[in-house]
Amino acid sequence: MEMKIGVVGVGAMGKNHARVLADMGMLAGVAEPVEEMRKDVAGRFSVPGFPSLAEMLRAGIEELEAVVIAAPTAFHHKLVMEALEAGKHVLVEKPVAATIEEGREMVSLAERKGLVLSVGQIERHNPVVATAKEYLDRGNFGGIFTLSSKRVSAFPSRIRDVGVLFDLGIHDIDVMRYLVGAPVTSVYTTAGALADRGREKYADVLMRFDNGVSGFVEVNWLTPMKVRKLWLTCEKAYVELDYMGQTMRISESKISDYDEHDLFRVPYEYHIKEVALKKTEPLRLELEDFAAAVEGKKPPLVSGADGLESLRVVWAAGESFRTGEPVRMENVP
Repeated sequence: MEMKIGVVGVGAMGKNHARVLADMGMLAGVAEPVEEMRKDVAGRFSVPGFPSLAEMLRAGIEELEAVVIAAPTAFHHKLVMEALEAGKHVLVEKPVAATIEEGREMVSLAERKGLVLSVGQIERHNPVVATAKEYLDRGNFGGIFTLSSKRVSAFPSRIRDVGVLFDLGIHDIDVMRYLVGAPVTSVYTTAGALADRGREKYADVLMRFDNGVSGFVEVNWLTPMKVRKLWLTCEKAYVELDYMGQTMRISESKISDYDEHDLFRVPYEYHIKEVALKKTEPLRLELEDFAAAVEGKKPPLVSGADGLESLRVVWAAGESFRTGEPVRMENVP
């Protein structure tokens, strides 16, 4: 009997989860309180629609082993706890929860129940990030010194419940944690909210990692064009990752003999390699990874604990913005 997965919340991300799961032959049904949205998605993929997760669970869909929670962040805790209590594995969209304490409760319950709790940090599943991780693990780039990212675009009208740090910043914070492979020790943020007080629309975040690496994250909802890039300064190479193009540019150089009296004409020799990957939708890879974890084949790439740690760093970034001071991670609840 093939595993089935339900989708709770069919806004922008939920619709796409439903589309990919239907394509994989795994969509069990959708739960959405807004009738028009529910009927549209359920009808499009010929699956049952329910006004709530509770009703989806009560329907007793025999093959329903897991659910994707794609509702607004404020509802993550309630819905995830409800699904876990019912014995269902869960993939919850990022951020894992609205608060650190809620996230801890979710992770703890999943562990007690022996269920998979995975977090939708989708960029970890981007082929360009996976490839960079492989190169780093093999030592092709040498050690990392610094990472710098730019994730900017115009304001998305669909976002109403969080600021740019929780919506965009958490992506690159999570990817940097993954690539560096060491805990963040301190965070300093400058940000601004413009007319929308209380919810930042632009932010610059500087992180220090336990192994001495530093990471810089720039995010905003003010830029007319969409940019999604990450740069790595490493011992052997300078690497540019393009999330959208799914390409990686590796730059290396050396200096030939030169006249110290003529620094204007230093003969650099540049070697630039473009790595174009097979384009694959990261959401599909994320859902395949979740399904494999549910089947017991491997742990999820982004566990509940992973999602919670990225949430702690984003919380520290917000706290630094509010206080104007660096925040030590040891002081984060």
